[in-house]
Amino acid sequence: MGSLGVDGINCYFQTVTSNEQVVLKTLVELEARVAHLAAHKSGPSLLPLFDQLRQLTHDMPPSTDPTLLHYLHKQSWQKARLWLEGREAENVTGSCGHV
Repeated sequence: MGSLGVDGINCYFQTVTSNEQVVLKTLVELEARVAHLAAHKSGPSLLPLFDQLRQLTHDMPPSTDPTLLHYLHKQSWQKARLWLEGREAENVTGSCGHV
């Protein structure tokens, strides 16, 4: 397995598409904005990031890993991020019965 750095994030994949790299970068940005909002009670809107993630999800090719697609379609952003970071083992079973 090789290492892929996305803006200083070390991720481990067998193969990574450019779409997946953009999704991961967007998810990391979302997490940072949520943390900022929690700490400061104000900040930039999250809506543009949600719109971007929905569009990225729509644009994913059919060859995308089904687990990642499941997380993206269910808007399970943290699970998608963990999957993209090679940390799938940290994901817990959701209400849909899927890890």
